[in-house]
Amino acid sequence: MTAIAEPTARGQVTIDAPAEEVWAYISDPVRMADFASELESCRWLDGVSSATVGARFAGANRNGWRRWTTTCTVLECEPGHRFAYSVHTPFRTPISRWEYEIEETAGGCLVTESNYLQVPSWFIPFAIMITGEPDRVGLNKTNIASTLNNLKRHVEAS
Repeated sequence: MTAIAEPTARGQVTIDAPAEEVWAYISDPVRMADFASELESCRWLDGVSSATVGARFAGANRNGWRRWTTTCTVLECEPGHRFAYSVHTPFRTPISRWEYEIEETAGGCLVTESNYLQVPSWFIPFAIMITGEPDRVGLNKTNIASTLNNLKRHVEAS
């Protein structure tokens, strides 16, 4: 499937902390699971313990009683500025791309989280059955806002 030029969901938050500190959280999916709504836990794969381009991690996700896993591959990893990864399932590769951009501001940094859905139309009924979510775009927008606000509260309280 062709990559989507515009994100299907996006959110921003200003965090009163240095970009490098915020990037340390964003580039570690194991830590980010503490702030995300659907992501329950993560673990690095293949003996890797930090983000580098090509590194893989597994995510355990939940929505109500539904549970599913994904495998993700780091696509971009620019310390202090950018972190992006693709999401794969056993049924379709890739189905989604997530990106975080960090811009320094006078008092900290602006974080932008974007999602690019890449799910083909034939897979949507299966995705709804697996996740229980008929409005993936709407839920991703809500989850992005929640994740960014949770991250902001945590980082600023540290």
